[in-house]
Amino acid sequence: MRMINFAKRNFKELIRDPLSLVFEIVLPLFLLFIFKQFDIPADNYKLENFTPSIILFGFSFITLFTATLVAKDRTSSFLIRLGTSPMKPSDYILGYILSLLPIVLIQNVLFFLVAVIMGLEFSVSIILTILVSMVISIFFISLGILIGSLVSEKGTGGLGSIVVQLVCFTSGMYFPKDSIGGVFEIICEILPFEACLNIIQGTLHNDFSNLTPADIVVFLIYFIAIILLSIIVFKKRMISDNK
Repeated sequence: MRMINFAKRNFKELIRDPLSLVFEIVLPLFLLFIFKQFDIPADNYKLENFTPSIILFGFSFITLFTATLVAKDRTSSFLIRLGTSPMKPSDYILGYILSLLPIVLIQNVLFFLVAVIMGLEFSVSIILTILVSMVISIFFISLGILIGSLVSEKGTGGLGSIVVQLVCFTSGMYFPKDSIGGVFEIICEILPFEACLNIIQGTLHNDFSNLTPADIVVFLIYFIAIILLSIIVFKKRMISDNK
């Protein structure tokens, strides 16, 4: 029950911040509109291809604002007071995740609704893509919790911006990795963002030809590792902050 109340409190904190809502919900819609207006010949910028890219881009901002929320809670007396409750570190993590999933759902539903209005063909795969995206968003939320547990509120902006840039350049959102090749291509394959994009694109297009077993393995490793690390680091921070 305490975990549910904690999630409700986090949700209220998020919706009270209009800047968060703008970046999490309005910005992806704005980018969708902008890219649609410019008839860019590259395949990456066709409606059916850049739609998954913008979804992933929106998730990077969820990481940023999750990190800010966690760091803010750490520096205030809020988590110190909660530290005396019987809640486990995993309860806190789940509370943060549950508070953000409704925002992710609203973001995805609105985004695909506008995309369909703008010409994206509606199919059952859109519903499946929303469900898959919800799972992928848990990774980005957990990454935000990890960042917020490691640095102060001021530091979250810098690390969050790095995540945003990594998503943009290593996922294949702007250009295919093989257009540069070399070390850059290896970095793209090591990081999880290209795998996330391939999963979303494959689900939306009902075509998993670009999704390799390595993509699945890389995503699962990062997914599990980041969740576990966020719990461990958050627990250690709670102990040190309460001293």
